[in-house]
Amino acid sequence: QVQLVESGGGLVQAGGSLRLSCAASGRTFSGYTMGWFRQALGKEREFVAGITWSGSSVDYSDAVKGRFTVSRDNAENTATVYLQMNSLKPEDTAVYYCAAHLGSMIFDPSHWDDWGQGTQVTVSS
Repeated sequence: QVQLVESGGGLVQAGGSLRLSCAASGRTFSGYTMGWFRQALGKEREFVAGITWSGSSVDYSDAVKGRFTVSRDNAENTATVYLQMNSLKPEDTAVYYCAAHLGSMIFDPSHWDDWGQGTQVTVSS
């Protein structure tokens, strides 16, 4: 059974930092791109950051570029993905989801295969 479990969310003041983690298990994640999406209240889910299996390719949305950093650790039948979030802004407030996609980077959430339950990030002004 594939599981993606996010942790690390919380309440932080504007300008602060948080580090999200996603523990993925249940099968091999070789060849899987891992990514982070977010969904604010009343808005659609949007791509935040992604990293390919080897880590050789990363992508960020324009809204977070320069402030967020995605990384991953791979092991047999598990993967851990991190999202370091710095200089947080109130507009970063959302539920953040970890996701896995077999293949190369893609930004449309409908094409991702597996999802975590999400972790709430709230940035106060």
